[in-house]
Amino acid sequence: MKTLLGLDIGGTQIKAARVDPEGRVLARASIATPASLAEFTSKVPALVAAVADESVTAAGIGCKGLIDPSTTVVQVSPGPVSYLEGLSLTEVSGIRQPAIADNDARVALAGEVVWGAARGLRNALMFTLGTGVGGGILSDGRIVRGATGVAGHLGHVTVDPDGVPCICGNRGCLETLFSARAIEAAAYSATHRSLATALRHAPSCAAVFEAAEAGDGVAAHIVSRATFLLGSAIAGLALALDPEAIILGGNIAGAGPMLWEPLRREIGERVRVMLPRGVEIRRSQVEDGVVGAAALAASLPE
Repeated sequence: MKTLLGLDIGGTQIKAARVDPEGRVLARASIATPASLAEFTSKVPALVAAVADESVTAAGIGCKGLIDPSTTVVQVSPGPVSYLEGLSLTEVSGIRQPAIADNDARVALAGEVVWGAARGLRNALMFTLGTGVGGGILSDGRIVRGATGVAGHLGHVTVDPDGVPCICGNRGCLETLFSARAIEAAAYSATHRSLATALRHAPSCAAVFEAAEAGDGVAAHIVSRATFLLGSAIAGLALALDPEAIILGGNIAGAGPMLWEPLRREIGERVRVMLPRGVEIRRSQVEDGVVGAAALAASLPE
C-alpha cells in the first residue's frame, strides 16, 4: 500500500506522520520545536526517519509563513522558526520523496478538501480560529495562492480602518479583533478596570467563552462583539467569493453555541439578499495539521 508523509512545523512542536490513502495515521512522532537551525537539522531528519518507510511515495509539509510550494523554500516566516527563511524545507528535514509545502492554514484546507468538510466541494472558505486567524480559499476546485503566495490570509482583512496595528503591518485586521489574543486582551482590559465580572485576571479565551455561557455580562459582551466582527468579515468575503460552504477550524471553533448560533445569524442576515440560498457554516473535520500536510502530498503526481 502506498502511503504519504506529513510534516507539521509549528512554533512549539514539530510532528511527523505516515498516513494511508484514507487519511488514517499509521505512525506518528513529535519533538519540541528546535531553537536553532543546527538543532533543527540534527533532530528533524531523525523524526522523519522514525515514521517513514519504503511505502511513502510523497511528502507534504506545513509551516507558518510564506512558502514556495514547488521548491518548499521558506520565503518569510516570522516567529520561532525564522531561521528557516531562505531554506528548502525538503532539504533541511531530510525528506527524500517528492514533496510540496505550504503555510499551515492552506495545509488545513487541503486536509478538508481531501478527507474532511470540503470533500466534494469546488468553492469554499476556511478560517482557522486560534491564537491568530488563518485562512484558505478553494476556488473552482483549486486552492488559491495568488501571484506571490499571499492569497488566503483572511485574518488580515481590514475590519477597522482606524484599528490597532497588526503583526502583518496593516491596522485593524480581523485577527486583531477576533482571535484568542484579541479576546483575552479585551478580558484583561475589563478585569484591569475592575468591572463587575466573574472573570479572573488575564483569563484564557476558553474561560471567556465559558463565563459568557454561564451568564457573565462582561464576558458575554466581549464574545458578542468579537463574533459580530467575525460574522461581518465572513459575510463580506462570502459575497466576494460565493462559496458553497464556510469551514471553521482551530481551538475557538469548539466554543459551541455561544459562537456558532450568533455567527450563523449574523452571516445569514448580511448575505440574504445576494445569496438567498444562504451559506452553510461547517466545523472542520481534519484538526490534525500533520494529516493536512499529508493531504497536501496527495496532490502531487505519482
